[in-house]
Amino acid sequence: MIRLFIPHDLAAGAELALDHGQSHYLASVMRQGVGDEVALFNGRDGEWRATITVVTKRAVGLRAEALIRAQAVGPDLDLIIALVKRSRLETIVEKAAELGARRVLPIVTERTNADRARVERLTAIATEAAEQTGRLDVPGVAEPQKLAALLKTWDAGRRLLFCDEAGDAAPVNDALKGQAAGPWAILIGPEGGFSPKERETLRALPYAVPASLGPRILRADTAAISALTLWQAALGDWTLKGAP
Repeated sequence: MIRLFIPHDLAAGAELALDHGQSHYLASVMRQGVGDEVALFNGRDGEWRATITVVTKRAVGLRAEALIRAQAVGPDLDLIIALVKRSRLETIVEKAAELGARRVLPIVTERTNADRARVERLTAIATEAAEQTGRLDVPGVAEPQKLAALLKTWDAGRRLLFCDEAGDAAPVNDALKGQAAGPWAILIGPEGGFSPKERETLRALPYAVPASLGPRILRADTAAISALTLWQAALGDWTLKGAP
């Protein structure tokens, strides 16, 4: 069944109108018509089966029929990623959505070569990934900010997996061993790595957990996927105990 994320409230009998892009997708691309069923979710009310009631050149209307899955909450996990080239950043956001990150926070570090991100485009990529992977929510994508500014407002109750490329940190599996679940964030640096000053600052944070992703230098997208995968296997919802 086709899945779509919509901002509207979902309840039995609710009449819903899709925006132009989703209407075009359903009617023109997927060739759906009156009477066909789709699945809808909004990140709040669970997943609903809906029936197409109206198809026009301008819009598609639906009626919510029945709850398929109740809303579930995944791990409270942020991915903090230094800005990289657009194509790689888009891949990172897509894979973060697939791997269960709740938020993606782009940052600017001392060695970051970019300082902008197309947040609207990245949000659309995250939405499409959520629709395809069966998530009941869409990860948020924040506007870029400087690393120092992010750390100034940090909630000390959130642990930070600091992926340190210098090579003298414990392997990530060892670093996460014995750690508790709960609010976490994963920090991935720029292609040029963190500056010595940034590494010193991060290492001194009481909530930071330095970790190595292995003996090879990884590109940012590979590092992000690896770290998310390893965190999910250790502390996330890849086990029955941690599943929502």
